[in-house]
Amino acid sequence: MSAPILSVPKPLDPLKFRDPAVTAKGETRATVALTGLRTLWINTGTLCNITCRNCYIESSPKNDALAYITAAEVAAYLDEIQRDGLPTEEIGFTGGEPFLNRDLPAMLRDALSRGFRVLVLTNAMKPLRNHAAAMLDLLHDFGAARLTIRVSLDHHSAEIHDLERQEGSFAQALEGLAWLGRAGFGVHVAGRAGFAGRGEDEAAMRAGFAALFAAHAIPIDATDPVALMLFPEMDAAVDVPEITTACWGILKKSPDSLMCASARMVVKRREAARPAVLACTLLPYDPRFEMGATLAEAAASVVLNHPHCAKFCVLGGAACSR
Repeated sequence: MSAPILSVPKPLDPLKFRDPAVTAKGETRATVALTGLRTLWINTGTLCNITCRNCYIESSPKNDALAYITAAEVAAYLDEIQRDGLPTEEIGFTGGEPFLNRDLPAMLRDALSRGFRVLVLTNAMKPLRNHAAAMLDLLHDFGAARLTIRVSLDHHSAEIHDLERQEGSFAQALEGLAWLGRAGFGVHVAGRAGFAGRGEDEAAMRAGFAALFAAHAIPIDATDPVALMLFPEMDAAVDVPEITTACWGILKKSPDSLMCASARMVVKRREAARPAVLACTLLPYDPRFEMGATLAEAAASVVLNHPHCAKFCVLGGAACSR
């Protein structure tokens, strides 16, 4: 029997995503207006305790392109939200690995004490456990209803998860996830829908995670698309259609459903005098998506001028928040 022929992804057309106003075909490029800032993401820094094969933000133990943001800098944005009466409900913390930032517990306490829901993205490895006492204090003081920890678990098997991250990372992440569940934290998991291409469809992926959660008494409903998010793969070098104003009607999709209609992200660039606000959590390095130093400056519409806009958000239907 001959070996199956594997399809090779078509490379991105170099003429695409160049002009903010029009596509390579000359059609009007789609934009997304901010309907209201409901989720503010804080990038705590790009340093991470591990290096993954396909990290969209290129986090690693050496990448400090985005520096550690401080609790005082985050507080200034929370002050702006409250001063201007913005409709923000949730503050999300991402990285890198957020628990490497020593100010994280103080930032979480500040956001929780102001009444926001808080979401933390983590690999649940050693950096999380180093903050165990502080996290238990937060759980005691604020409860689990407004504090959710989302753990990256690429697949329900150690073999595939470790292939993406590093050998032994699955066992450590699972141990951290189980500890969070036993302690009573609200826990979610982020997996990778791209692994369905290995012969699993989404139903099989969810069934595999359900068995894993049951075996380790982890309180997550694997059928819940929020509690178990399966994100599409992202590769900016692979061809993808550009999104035009006509696409909303063709796809029967509202621009209000995209992340950039309701979210922004704050980053602190290495050696920068102050943090900056970006249009999207997925585009930390592209200067076209830096919108200013304040949330007020970042209220402008976002031009969908990047492959991730099409692949992840419009066509993939994914969102980093609830």
